[in-house]
Amino acid sequence: MLTLRTLAVVATCGALVLAGGTAAAQPIGVPLPAEPAHEQPPPGPTTPNTDACPFRLTPAPAADESEVPRPGAAAPEPLPVPATTIGGSALSTCGYALPPGAPPLPEGILAAGWLLSDVDTGEVLAAKDPHGRYRPASTIKILLALVALDELDLNKTVVALQEDEDMEGSRVGVGLGGTYTLHTVMQGLMMASGNDTANMLARELGGVDATVAKMNAKAQALGALDTRAATPSGLDGPGQSSSPYDLSLLFREALKNPVFRELISVPEVFFPGHPKDPADPLDFDRPGFELTNDNDLLYNYPGALGGKTGFTNASRHTYVGGAQRDGRTLQVTLMGGEAIPDRPWVQAARLLDYGFALPAGTSVGTLDYAAGATSHSTVALAEPPAEGTGTTDTQAAPDTSEAAEASGDSGSDTTARVVVGVVGGLVVLALLAGAWALARRRRD
Repeated sequence: MLTLRTLAVVATCGALVLAGGTAAAQPIGVPLPAEPAHEQPPPGPTTPNTDACPFRLTPAPAADESEVPRPGAAAPEPLPVPATTIGGSALSTCGYALPPGAPPLPEGILAAGWLLSDVDTGEVLAAKDPHGRYRPASTIKILLALVALDELDLNKTVVALQEDEDMEGSRVGVGLGGTYTLHTVMQGLMMASGNDTANMLARELGGVDATVAKMNAKAQALGALDTRAATPSGLDGPGQSSSPYDLSLLFREALKNPVFRELISVPEVFFPGHPKDPADPLDFDRPGFELTNDNDLLYNYPGALGGKTGFTNASRHTYVGGAQRDGRTLQVTLMGGEAIPDRPWVQAARLLDYGFALPAGTSVGTLDYAAGATSHSTVALAEPPAEGTGTTDTQAAPDTSEAAEASGDSGSDTTARVVVGVVGGLVVLALLAGAWALARRRRD
């Protein structure tokens, strides 16, 4: 038999249904169980979104005082953006430039900008923010090597000065009074990213300012129009920048020189020592040592040609490297990247695998400066495109079907709640009427 207490409970449940809450399924007076607490892992590094073209004109703001101009010198203006996109219209994107029907990219590529290309044909296979301007760090030493190989006799012997030994950042280990051939100095430059050896080469090229001017003239002549060197070594300086496209262009040019190929591909060489400082009674002679190549791709990737690593606090990790497989030679450039969880050479290896799996002839652009400026004569945007328009037309538009389905689900859920509420209201009224009739019979 239904009692008034029972009917009251049922009526209350109906009222909760009318309110549209999910609590109607819970016993009255019993609190909802608390959600179990889950400790969220810290977010890992992700690939930066560059669709809005944050680096079209300049790299990100400086991280320290290294880019403050010298007293009396003005900060350099940003390099102009070419009216015609160098390399082809598809490379004007600040997002991804992928060939039609391309397979998914490998995971774990953390660089803000990168470019994958064919060394032999100059075809760009895929890219992300290819003309974005980033700090190159020591990858700019490729440009220094191009100038040095053009102008210097590598058989010449030079003596290190104290200013070489005192250079900040990565150093090979030249010392005051040490005697080296310029070929050995170049080995220290490319194998161990020696800022001390970069300073020695700059002195042979007429001094730091003259060397920087020669580097920039070389970049302009090759069509590397996103590139401006501020230091020979890649240490950050006012206005310094390059791009994934430009570094790929420079590396491809350098690979044409057999001496450069030898410099980047040797796993280890003997590097001379230097005598003790005669002015320091506590000093001692430094013996020679085995100098190993700091590019781990060379030891871990079949067919690797070598390349160049780079890092500063502001540039983060930069990398250029190449490899040969099945008669093809590919290269990859990474800029603005991170080394956790995987080092840049590991990320480069993934992109190289991706490139070798693509059919020969795949292309979204070219590293051939002349061909890129004529056969791909699309005018680039003078200003960054609106947010969300940074993808190239070689990519499929984002699928919005999930959003539409989610919107439809939301409307269906609202309709269902209204129906349940109406039914619940009718149930409440019926139960109250029954309760009133039962109570009247009892009183009668």
